[in-house]
Amino acid sequence: MRAKQIVAVILISASTALATMWGYNHFSSGKTYYYSQDSGKVPANYAKFFEGNRNSAPPSDFVDAASAAIPATVHIKTKTVRTVSNNLPKHNPFSDLFGIDPDDFFGNGNGMRSMPEMASGSGVIISNDGYIVTNNHVVDGADEVTVTLSNRRSFKAKVVGADPSSDLAVVKIDAQNLPFLLYANSDEVKVGQWVLAVGYPLTLETTVTAGIVSAKGRTLDINRRQSQSPVESFIQTDAAVNPGNSGGPLINTEGQLVGINSAIASPTGSYAGYSFTIPVNIVKKVVNDIIKFGTSQRAYLGIQYPRDDLSEDQKKENGIKDGDGVYVITISPDGPAAHAGLKQGDLIIKLNGDEVFTGAEMVGKIATFSPGDKIKVTYKRDGKENTVSVVLSNNSSSVSTSIVKSSVLDKLGAQLENLSKKDAAGLDMKGGVVVKSITENGLMDKSRVQEGFIILKANGEDIKNIEDLQVVLNKAANGTVKLEGVFPGYEGVYTYSLKLSSGE
Repeated sequence: MRAKQIVAVILISASTALATMWGYNHFSSGKTYYYSQDSGKVPANYAKFFEGNRNSAPPSDFVDAASAAIPATVHIKTKTVRTVSNNLPKHNPFSDLFGIDPDDFFGNGNGMRSMPEMASGSGVIISNDGYIVTNNHVVDGADEVTVTLSNRRSFKAKVVGADPSSDLAVVKIDAQNLPFLLYANSDEVKVGQWVLAVGYPLTLETTVTAGIVSAKGRTLDINRRQSQSPVESFIQTDAAVNPGNSGGPLINTEGQLVGINSAIASPTGSYAGYSFTIPVNIVKKVVNDIIKFGTSQRAYLGIQYPRDDLSEDQKKENGIKDGDGVYVITISPDGPAAHAGLKQGDLIIKLNGDEVFTGAEMVGKIATFSPGDKIKVTYKRDGKENTVSVVLSNNSSSVSTSIVKSSVLDKLGAQLENLSKKDAAGLDMKGGVVVKSITENGLMDKSRVQEGFIILKANGEDIKNIEDLQVVLNKAANGTVKLEGVFPGYEGVYTYSLKLSSGE
């Protein structure tokens, strides 16, 4: 009898081990879920993938994928308190009643008042102990972050860290045994394959939309609003994404995380056919850096390359030759590429054996490496193909992967114009710079600068034209710039501070 019990125990243990190994091999395929995940532990939200006799045939619907993703997708709400002046130019139909401005009743006695701003987005749980990835622009500058799960449980969240270059951030809630999403491999994503976008768009509850991958390696140059060295190599899809989807997951038909939804291309601000997602291979690297170091450890190759959308005239002006690959415009003398023997005019065609056709593809692949990593770079020179080993650097000041003729003025997120001589004479000024229009979520927008503002001083130096302003901005580098100026028709001098380093 005792022998039978022992045999039974052995059989149960063996079958359990086999089931565990099957589950691990079926879902992991060598992929990293999360930096501290126990081997073979598959979250409960993937239970339906074990039901029935699943095979390699494509699914007839997306029910299982959606059921895996919904519990791991969260609603992120933020509160930001801004302190603004009561004396900003405005039109208030009640401001002259009894000679009192109603806004003064809510001020703090010194012409300033607090203005709370509420916003929301989505996020993805990536570990069972409460780490969540979202977009930097969802939580940037927030004084309070609240995370609500799909089962309506809410938690106050702490921002662990953020990377404006890739528009990624990590927040943490105090919870255990949470469902989370498994990582896919975004290098294996194919144009034309089915994908699903999950999130909380337009204040709705959890919403799932489907589409296909339309393109890979896209760049929009939108992260330049918050970083001098943006990382953009988006997956483009036609899955419907709207405001509120930011930070939510894009998944494949197996319910695995393909990327983090970040932007839409639209003339109206709402979905108009295309959305853009940060590939999960970049997400994994940035998230692990933030959790371990508090910030992303960025690797650099040490070259300057052209934008992907340059016209033929611009290429000719900059001496850029056509070819399949990334043209090296200039090279940092002390950078990794120079030490490996690359030169101006080389055409980079492969990284670690993987072909690269555009700057965005190259940046996306380099963004998955860390400083100190050694990679193989294949390039063409004089018609001959060469491969060298390059040790990537972490020095962003001397090693640059920037675009042609980029300007620190781009960071301001505004269209600027020199004050005309006629207007300057009418205002009794020697010159100045007029803010003609402001880009939403740019530096000036976040600092409450309004259109029509005339910049007269920057960091105490007189500003007569855009060139003067650019000189001051270059001196400030990643510090703070204090702008002083006037609004025509309003009394007084107005002051705004722009934090170039954080994009606030």
